[in-house]
Amino acid sequence: MINFRHVEVPVSENSPARIVRFGKFEVNLQSGELRRQGQKIRLQEQPFQVLAALLERPGELVTREELRTRLWPADTFVDFDHSLNAAIKRLRDALGESAEAPVFIETMSRRGYRFVGGIAPEARQAETTRAPIKRWGLRVAAAAMLLVTVLLLTGDVGGLRSKLQSRAATQPQIHSLAVLPLTNFSGDPEEEYFADAMTDALIGELSRINSLKIISRTSVMQYKGEKRKSLPQIARELSVDGVIEGSILRSGKRVRISAQLVYAPADRHLWSEAYERDLGDVLKLQAEVAEAITQQIRLKLTPEQLARLHQARPVDPEAFEDYLMAGNFARLPNEYEGIRKAQIYLKKAIQKDPNFVTAHMTLAGSYYNLGELRWLAPRDAFEPAKQSAHRALELDENRCDAHVLLALLSWRYDWDWQTAEKELSYAIQLCPGDAGAQWLHAYYLAWTGRGEEARVEMARTRELEPFLEISLRLKAATYQCLRNYKGLIEVGRTLVAANPNDWIGHLFLGFGYEGSGQLPQAVAEYEKAVELSPLEQDSAAALAHAYATVGRGTKAKEIVDELQRRSRTTYVSSYMIATIYAGLGDKDKAFKFLEKAYQERSSDLPYFLGADLRMDTLRSDPRFQDIMRRMNFPR
Repeated sequence: MINFRHVEVPVSENSPARIVRFGKFEVNLQSGELRRQGQKIRLQEQPFQVLAALLERPGELVTREELRTRLWPADTFVDFDHSLNAAIKRLRDALGESAEAPVFIETMSRRGYRFVGGIAPEARQAETTRAPIKRWGLRVAAAAMLLVTVLLLTGDVGGLRSKLQSRAATQPQIHSLAVLPLTNFSGDPEEEYFADAMTDALIGELSRINSLKIISRTSVMQYKGEKRKSLPQIARELSVDGVIEGSILRSGKRVRISAQLVYAPADRHLWSEAYERDLGDVLKLQAEVAEAITQQIRLKLTPEQLARLHQARPVDPEAFEDYLMAGNFARLPNEYEGIRKAQIYLKKAIQKDPNFVTAHMTLAGSYYNLGELRWLAPRDAFEPAKQSAHRALELDENRCDAHVLLALLSWRYDWDWQTAEKELSYAIQLCPGDAGAQWLHAYYLAWTGRGEEARVEMARTRELEPFLEISLRLKAATYQCLRNYKGLIEVGRTLVAANPNDWIGHLFLGFGYEGSGQLPQAVAEYEKAVELSPLEQDSAAALAHAYATVGRGTKAKEIVDELQRRSRTTYVSSYMIATIYAGLGDKDKAFKFLEKAYQERSSDLPYFLGADLRMDTLRSDPRFQDIMRRMNFPR
């Protein structure tokens, strides 16, 4: 039997009125909202429940033990003192006071807390009139409901049915949604990865719904820890009408998620619930929350979508702990070291639970990143990535991320263009809201020369990836592939203005200038890119090629010599070296390294070869055509 508890957060029968006013604040105890002079203040569930408990007995001591019983059920294991202190601090921050100078909440040393602010008289009056409404009130309510039902079934008396139906019809419709990063309530910084992973999982589950626009992870993560912006403001920036926010608490082998849905245009609270499970049922937990969200926004799921949500299997708790440990290592400042250490724990997780599909996919992605970043040679990185992705699909044939990764590997490593497009199309069919799959498809269309189709797909991607800098990077890569250098200059300038210390923006701008014949400006941008990223092969090769083109061959040779020295201890792309020799006019050496890139199955060959301006001096050579033919290049 599944060990599952659905935890409601009801308003106590002995609570004061639904609306309680004190000072400049107003509390709606039913919807869980706190407002200051009409403006909603974001307050998580536990601080709000502390406030509700204090408002029920203004002026009286509410003991710490009473708060413990109310906030954490008996079978919930938490660091109570730390968690309660954190909840009190968040509440005081929301009310604009401190423990040293309390205005509303007084600390009773070692015993508890007391609400000392004055409550508005109308709230107290509401409290006194509420108590007598018990069984008699329930009978009246039942009779009223019966009367309404009869009226609705028999006729539109006095227009009542029309009015009631009209009111029901005004329930807001949500067609676009942003899942904000879940707040880590554990107090342990190492649990941040757990909170982020659960956010990713919710976004992934919801992105499968065709009728719902889900904002991508990369865009919503910009709001992690954001406290200054209101939910309506965030919703406007992301162009959505619904926002999910919540928190996660892990203590020992128990996990608790609290989530709330807000209709952002009206800042209207629609739903909030809390869920708790054992750690081994965490995959079922995230599926349960995703299904609850779809029910609240009144989306009808297909039988296949429902079946997927219900088929989430348990995972070995120790394997999940290793998976979380891998995530924390992956965030180390030294990316290569972090990924390598993460892989050790991912393999441990798979050993303990061979059917843990997420661990297989994360391992596949880690190997792909090592190859994409050129920290491992292509075969050393992409072969194990492919094996892990195929294993993930054996366990779950509908994993969108597995199909996307296999599309990338088919494109960049196997040079199997048909499989790449088929996998991308299938991933989008499975997860129409997956921004990564949509963008990759747009880029693939541009790479095959289908520019108009690529532009249509890019527009769709922009809806899912509204964060400006990310969208601009994607647009720049597509423009480079289409050899749209004027557009690349415009996007590059915007990128550089948005983030002057991002080397990629300078690199794209340099490509735009070089393609437009503005070589001095290109050299300046490439130099800036190298200054910001001295170990990046892309920027070094681009600068060397530009030096060679403007007659600074000695500087170009210095760079190519340095890259070849580096290749003795680490992987250096032979394709990048070939571009430098092409700029120097040494075709024989250029083709020597192009052939080497072919033999090592460099992922740069399919990425650049078709549209790279640095290859233009080689295109008429039969040796170039031979490589294109052997790769069965589609353009």
